[in-house]
Amino acid sequence: MRQELLSLPKGLAEEVSRNLVMVARLIDDDPEQAYAYSRIALRLASRVAAVREAAGFAAYATQKYSEALAEFRAAKRMTGSVELWPVMADCERGLGRPERALAMAGEPEVQKLDKAGQVEMRLVAAGARRDLGQLDAAIVTLQSPELASNTVHPWTARLRYAYADALLAAGREDEAREWFGKTLEADKDGATDASDRLAELDGVEFVDAMHDDDADLADDEGDEGDEADAAEVAAAERASDQAEYYDEDDEEYEPLEDSAADVDVTDEIVVGDEDEDDERGQAGDKA
Repeated sequence: MRQELLSLPKGLAEEVSRNLVMVARLIDDDPEQAYAYSRIALRLASRVAAVREAAGFAAYATQKYSEALAEFRAAKRMTGSVELWPVMADCERGLGRPERALAMAGEPEVQKLDKAGQVEMRLVAAGARRDLGQLDAAIVTLQSPELASNTVHPWTARLRYAYADALLAAGREDEAREWFGKTLEADKDGATDASDRLAELDGVEFVDAMHDDDADLADDEGDEGDEADAAEVAAAERASDQAEYYDEDDEEYEPLEDSAADVDVTDEIVVGDEDEDDERGQAGDKA
């Protein structure tokens, strides 16, 4: 990404980089704010593949699948890489087109993916089978050397979890319990809720006595954080208007509409100064 940004003027590159950092920082916890930052970066540097990819993931995180697919296609066209193929197929699922996702799973691009990409494609294909009501086919799709392997990889927990969930949906509860257990063994970071699913199967119910108090505190902090984030995004949007870098020749590009955040606030500052001067004048007259 750094190499791509070097093609931009220094000041513009720094501004784009700041927005991309915010996208990465917020996409898991606050995808809507991440999306807002991605649109600023896109408005500044739509010809940079890394920007199109980041905009795609931000749109994907907010379930704007049509927009995400367009950005991923643009990034793929710019780089020639196939690594976005699985998430592009998942966008087709999100758009209610599982048949297209399955068709993509059979394309030559899949053979060019690394092992992690191929596992991701298998997960998407299994999900598409489930979308079509083909539960047994989904289970078979997930059965693979990667699933049977005892070696733990970054994608192992997700693969085992998907298999356990499909088994449970098919009514194969004992097998599902076994695979949720195997998921838990591989999920050192707690990325899945395999432990909760196991507890549900065993009839265990957890009650969090501190939940309500924590929720109230989180709401208060969240309101303050939302106001701060909104102000920061508005400031970034105003800054982006100083140096827009549109790719008007790009077929995927669509200009953004002006937002309320672009309103000039200097008028309010001037009015405030005038009121202060009037008050000083009145005080002087009284003296």
